[in-house]
Amino acid sequence: MRKTTLLIMAAGIGSRYAQGIKQLEPVGTRGELIIDYSVHDAVKAGFNEIVFVIRRDIEADFRERIGERVERVCRALGVEIRYAFQSLTAVPEGFGVPEGRVKPWGTGQAVLAAKNLLRGPFAVVNADDYYGKEAFRKLHDWLTLDHDATAIGMAGFILKNTLSDNGGVTRGICKLHPGHGHICDVVETRDIVKTASGIAAGGEELDPDAYVSMNFWGFPAREGQAPAYLDLLEKGFADFFREEVPRDPLKAEYLLPNHIGGLLRTGQVTVKMLRTGDRWYGVTYREDLLSVTDNFKRLIAEGAYPEDLYSDLLG
Repeated sequence: MRKTTLLIMAAGIGSRYAQGIKQLEPVGTRGELIIDYSVHDAVKAGFNEIVFVIRRDIEADFRERIGERVERVCRALGVEIRYAFQSLTAVPEGFGVPEGRVKPWGTGQAVLAAKNLLRGPFAVVNADDYYGKEAFRKLHDWLTLDHDATAIGMAGFILKNTLSDNGGVTRGICKLHPGHGHICDVVETRDIVKTASGIAAGGEELDPDAYVSMNFWGFPAREGQAPAYLDLLEKGFADFFREEVPRDPLKAEYLLPNHIGGLLRTGQVTVKMLRTGDRWYGVTYREDLLSVTDNFKRLIAEGAYPEDLYSDLLG
C-alpha cells in the first residue's frame, strides 16, 4: 500500500476565539476533539501516517488532550504519528522577525515546518475544521494515483455549507475552468457573513453555491520523495517576506490558498477540485462550540460515528 500522510495544522493562535485554545476544545460525547474525527476519517480512508504541526508552548496540553490518545489508537492500527513545530522565528534566511510580531506566519509556514518529515504524497487539513468522510476518501484515493509533479488536489466545499452563524469567516473562493473540474484561481476572501438576502463579503453578494477551499489540499509525490510543491512553497515564503511583510509586518500571513492561487495564475501548477457535498463544522468563535457539539451528537445518533469513536477501526 502506498504511504499517504495527513498533515494536521494545529498551531493557529485562535485570535478570534476568546479564552482557551480552540483546537483543544471537546466536541464529542466522550470528550473527543474535532482532530479526533479527522484522524478517524483519515485512517478509515486509508491514510497511514499523521503529522501534527503544533507550537512548542501548547505541546504539553496537546499531548495530554489528544496526542497520547491518538498515538495509542494509531499504534494499534499501524499508523505512524509524528510532530513538527511551527515557530515565529523560523523565517527565510536573510530575514528577521518584525518587532512586535506575535502570531505565526500562516498555513504556508505550517506546512514548511514539516517539510523534512514529508516523503511521498500528503494531504493538509486544519485542526479546527470538520470536513466529513467523503472529502478524506476522495483526497486519499486521488493521492494514490500517479500525477504530474505540478498537480495539486483540493476538496471543494459549497460556500453555504461552510459558514458560521456567529461572525465572518475567511474562505478561498474557487473559479473553475468551464467544462471540467480544474481550478483556474483561488481568491482568499475575508469576512464572509450570512445576510438577510444571502451571503456577502465587504458588502458584495456572493454565490451561495460557489465552491470554496477549506484548506484541504493534496500534494502527490513518488514514494519516498518530497512533493515538488514544497520547493515552490519555500521559495514563495522568501518572496512573501520581500513583498508582503514590509506592507503589514504585524499581521501579514503566508496562506496556502494565496500561494496556490498565484501559482495557478502563472501556470506553474494545476489544481483538480474534488467536489464534496458534506457540511463543514468548525469552531471559529466560542459561540460556535454549542452548535458544533450538537451536530456531532446528531451524527452519532444517525449512526455516522460510533459512540466510542475509534471502536469501528479497532474492531
